[in-house]
Amino acid sequence: MIDPKLRVLQLVAHHGTVTAAAQASHYTPSAVSHQLRQLAAELGVELFTQSGRGIRLTAAANTVLRHTEVLSAQAERARAELAAATDEPEGSFTLCGFSTAATHLLPPAAAALRDRYPNLTVRVIEAEPARCFDLLLAGEADLALLIATDETPPASDTRFDQHPLLDDPLDLVVPERHPLTERRTVTLADAADESWILGRPGSTYHHLVRTACTAAGFTPNIAHYADEWETGTALVAHRFGIILVPRLARLHQDWPVTRIPLRGEPAPARRILATNRLGSRERPAIATALDTITGTAAGLLPPPPRAPDSEPAGAE
Repeated sequence: MIDPKLRVLQLVAHHGTVTAAAQASHYTPSAVSHQLRQLAAELGVELFTQSGRGIRLTAAANTVLRHTEVLSAQAERARAELAAATDEPEGSFTLCGFSTAATHLLPPAAAALRDRYPNLTVRVIEAEPARCFDLLLAGEADLALLIATDETPPASDTRFDQHPLLDDPLDLVVPERHPLTERRTVTLADAADESWILGRPGSTYHHLVRTACTAAGFTPNIAHYADEWETGTALVAHRFGIILVPRLARLHQDWPVTRIPLRGEPAPARRILATNRLGSRERPAIATALDTITGTAAGLLPPPPRAPDSEPAGAE
């Protein structure tokens, strides 16, 4: 219902460069540039100017984007109304989300959709949060689960409808018999002098831990990078450093490590959001998926790991 060239313009505005927009939309940079020129010719305005090796959107482009957001939301509402009038929704429906969500939240939602709407083809994509927004903007996903960070579009962003699901606390994981295991309470600042294991730069996990450590008043000494919790836990078990692990993450029980809940402020947590394109929330498939995800999330968090029973003299 919306001209694909308008979605391309949205992706260019979202990413800031033709190359990044091309990667997000699976086009070549030349194809993206061609679609922008076509759109400019159809509208009779200049949409961008050259700025060094990149481009700069014009005032006319921003006007087109503003109206595109309104049109997109209205088109989504029309689809939702049409779908609600259909007894058996058909076509495809795609859920996407980061690794933990793809493990614990998306499969039950996909199963609920499959059982309730047998004529609907349901697909699940595991993707980083930034990629989830690309999939939504490109129309390649209908509902996304992601982690809120400083880089997440604000709740007021008129392209998306965002629903907070749960806050997933981050626990400190240290080697067995580490001095911090003797304390009754542990704050993030207590681990300031430790060697840290983080996700690779650019990952949501890396950004989350760095932000939490900065709020606690220190910059972590990064000794190793690991994107998988199992890899990070193995490094901790061999005394290469410590990590923060979400409460939802299940760790290998045989590793000689201790999981410690953090106290005080800031006690970092991942805020998990469900996001869809604005105007699409009333689609029966989205409503069913959201109901299932919300119900699953409500009973998902395990209790915090047991805090140590004793604390050495002089500890605060």
